[in-house]
Amino acid sequence: MKWNTNIILLSCLISVSACQKEEYYYPSVLTEFVDIETNSTGRLSFINRDNGENYEIAERSGLEGFAHDSIYRAVSIFEPIKDTNDNITAKLYSCKLITSVIPSTEDKFTNGIKTDPLNIDRIWQSGDYINMILEVMAKDKQHGLNFIENEITEDADGRKTLYLTLYHNQNGDYEAFTKKVYASIPLWPYRNVLSEGDKVIVNINTYKEGKTKREFYF
Repeated sequence: MKWNTNIILLSCLISVSACQKEEYYYPSVLTEFVDIETNSTGRLSFINRDNGENYEIAERSGLEGFAHDSIYRAVSIFEPIKDTNDNITAKLYSCKLITSVIPSTEDKFTNGIKTDPLNIDRIWQSGDYINMILEVMAKDKQHGLNFIENEITEDADGRKTLYLTLYHNQNGDYEAFTKKVYASIPLWPYRNVLSEGDKVIVNINTYKEGKTKREFYF
């Protein structure tokens, strides 16, 4: 299984049209940040929730055409359905693939580091991720979003702190209106580096708070 780590440009955030249903009412559904697995043919096959629950996606049209044997991070609307044998599958109503790339060290940003401002709607830790709902001021140009690994420090007690920065490149876009943007920082690549109780600090440049930070525990 391979992790899909493409940097997704904000104006090109992928809505999986085949997974969308044009209705105004959904039954008892969940809207969550999830991992979605594809099978050997590139079909969306499993939803993996951050709480550890896994559901096979119920058969329907429009789930094909993705990279095979891959994992995508997505915001999805789905309904867990239990059959007579208590097996649970997920009926997938919609999904939007989001930016979720492994943080890169500063030297990997050969064209420079950009931290153009945006605003934080929500940011929280869930499972192996730090999830974000961001508000970007934009008009019609592509914005770049990424995650920078600044450093990992260790104090006298052996506790480590991972410092990350949100990369945001407006590319000179006009600040005409607000767009909601979804992103997840994967923490699972640090399982062999950080231990339970170590800190993760995310630095973000915002309009409302200036240069601010959010602190989490591994």
